[in-house]
Amino acid sequence: MTHLELLAPARTLDIGIAAIDCGADAVYIAAGEFGARQDAGNSVADIAALCTYAHRFGARIFVTVNTILYDDELSRAGDLVEALTAAGADALIVQDPAVLALARERGVKIPMHASTQCSIRTPERARFLESLGFSRLVLERELSLEEIRAVSEAVEAEIEVFVHGAVCVCYNGQCYLSQAIEGRSANRGRCIQACRSLYDLVDAKGITLVKKKALLSLKDMNLIGHVEDLARAGACSFKIEGRLKSRSYVMNTVKAYSEALDALCRTHPGEFTRAAFGHGTTAFTPDLDKTFNRGYTTLFLNGRQRGMSSMDTAGSIGENIGVVTAVKAIGDNLRVTVRPDGRDIVLANGDGFCFAGPGGEAVGFRGDVCEGNVIRCKAVGGLRPGVRIWRNISAAFEKRLRAEKSAREMDVHVDVLLRDDGLTAEARSEDGRHVSATIPVPAETARDKDRMEAVIRGQLSKKTDIYAFKTDKVRSLRTDGSIPLMSAAFLNAIRRTLCEKLNALPCKAIPMASGRTFTVAAPPAISYKENVANHLAEETYRSRGAREIGKAYECEPVPGAELMRSKYCIRYELGLCPVHQGAADTGALRLVNNGRSLRLGFDCARCEMTVLG
Repeated sequence: MTHLELLAPARTLDIGIAAIDCGADAVYIAAGEFGARQDAGNSVADIAALCTYAHRFGARIFVTVNTILYDDELSRAGDLVEALTAAGADALIVQDPAVLALARERGVKIPMHASTQCSIRTPERARFLESLGFSRLVLERELSLEEIRAVSEAVEAEIEVFVHGAVCVCYNGQCYLSQAIEGRSANRGRCIQACRSLYDLVDAKGITLVKKKALLSLKDMNLIGHVEDLARAGACSFKIEGRLKSRSYVMNTVKAYSEALDALCRTHPGEFTRAAFGHGTTAFTPDLDKTFNRGYTTLFLNGRQRGMSSMDTAGSIGENIGVVTAVKAIGDNLRVTVRPDGRDIVLANGDGFCFAGPGGEAVGFRGDVCEGNVIRCKAVGGLRPGVRIWRNISAAFEKRLRAEKSAREMDVHVDVLLRDDGLTAEARSEDGRHVSATIPVPAETARDKDRMEAVIRGQLSKKTDIYAFKTDKVRSLRTDGSIPLMSAAFLNAIRRTLCEKLNALPCKAIPMASGRTFTVAAPPAISYKENVANHLAEETYRSRGAREIGKAYECEPVPGAELMRSKYCIRYELGLCPVHQGAADTGALRLVNNGRSLRLGFDCARCEMTVLG
């Protein structure tokens, strides 16, 4: 039996709780520092509160400690590792091997997951990281199913894959563009997202081939139709990107993927089950088109394809509405008529829309009044007939999610046995806890046995705290076969007693992999791409046989270094690939933005593109 984990992002405590309520089996969140999203930090107290809530359902909380560390930060990082372990965190998501060394030095035992920032895309790399003690490996997003399967078969560690959300164009953990441009390191949680900027594509003759497009910006990942493929390739954890995203985004995506995993478990009950217990009670219908997205792609899951880029608009576009057929100015406002693209889309007052402006930038506007396929809005430049528009904010959907009272329930099955000396209620929670209560019953006998049994079932089959009680059996072993007359208050007290006894026992959570260490040699020469920024990381590689160890780019910038390496290729995306598309060789290409020029390289043997300073 494979336990499938849906792993959700949380910027804050309340978003983490909402994710669990909507069906997440685990949540990842950042503490106050050393997380790769600098603006998404939380106090240890809030993380402890989230752990307490999650653990009631056997759900897990992972904390990101996934920046590279400098020597003067090691002591604080060690203190944080101790504090997070004491707070109840189930694992830490780590990039820098120094964090493993700090835990060992301080005698802290907590599972460590190798962050996607570790750039895991080969079996050899996966095997090496597993040998350091990582119990889970978070793979690159750009892998195919065959590559995921190859990594999974090479290791015993758990395999985690991203299934939804924003995508870095560069191999994770090896993007130095932000550092080179503004001294803000992506490996330190301060990325400026230069990949979402507009560039001109210029050839060796100075001819501009493409003007003002977000040429390095990719669409968002959406693999909801491939969860079974991923599970059969060896993945056990399905991760949603978005630690900076809103509560509504998290609720919507989590519920959508939770329903997909539930469907897989129902279809193959002997093979797959969920990694936590309980079920959400939210009533809304998820729709992945209605929350932040740049358009969707499956990336390289089933091989290389065109259409991965969001170069026309690097911001959220949402759901396709249709094409503008008429624009009429009415004072300072516009009356915009849209021809829908065949879908029954109901527009609402306050909806947000966008279209690609003349320079390729996303232009957004609000619909003040929406009636049928007509939008009335404030005047906005560039909105004209023939322009395609998208809805990136659905006011009605957002309102529904804000009003949604999320909760999670755990099923508890109750059997009632009546004897001459009293009533025994036995309860079994879905995670395997068993409790019972034996109580003397009133002397008076119910005149209508069937009605009294219905009252027993009704009063004992209610929600109390997080438990959804369901009465399976009511049996009488009394000498005369009777059923005592019991009030609703009497039965409610029994249910509350069972609840208290269940709460006195910890949830029987599915055990997590703990990791193991063994010897796998490191390459003899380590480049700046290993991001070695402190003496503990350096000692880790030296202990595995490395002799030449380059400093992290943040510590010693390398002249002419690769600032990015990507499986995504601009030439292929534009139909200019001489290898796969038979196009004429374009020669050297550059990206130009505000006078800054970046050289593009094409490693056709590996089918990869590089960006050079």
